[in-house]
Amino acid sequence: MRRPLPCPTPGDIYREKGTGNTVVHFREREREMETGKVVAEAEELPKAIVRRVVKDTLSRCSPEDSDIIIHKDALLAFSESARIFIHYLTATANDICKESKRQTMNAGDVFKALEDIEFPEFVGPLKVSLNDFKRKNGGKKEGSSPNKEVQKKRKTGGKSTPKKGDTGEK
Repeated sequence: MRRPLPCPTPGDIYREKGTGNTVVHFREREREMETGKVVAEAEELPKAIVRRVVKDTLSRCSPEDSDIIIHKDALLAFSESARIFIHYLTATANDICKESKRQTMNAGDVFKALEDIEFPEFVGPLKVSLNDFKRKNGGKKEGSSPNKEVQKKRKTGGKSTPKKGDTGEK
């Protein structure tokens, strides 16, 4: 049986003030739980998905094919780290969007934000994934909504309405 992976101790995780780097301190999290300032459930990442991603990644790095056990605190650390990274990336992309005097964030803003927060190695794989996603789901968007003529026929009971200038006679 394999031993569980070591988990970070509360002293390993801290919050850097003034540098822009935000890392959750477990003691602060415990105090927040005691005082009722718990992160809203809507902001928490699904634990099952976090566990699956961590296990898949660690199994690819591990030479053995044994089952990987992840301690509860380590899972919490991964989940909180990912949540904070997502918030930081979103805030940076939002700043880029605001600088461009736009209200809607787009993929280009996220790519630029990844470069700004010094993760340029993610941009290439993310662009490939985005293109794959668009290619797979592009046809569904067009095929899911019928065209305007079909919608008109449904509204008029199956009869097509004559176009402007068309009398309907042959």
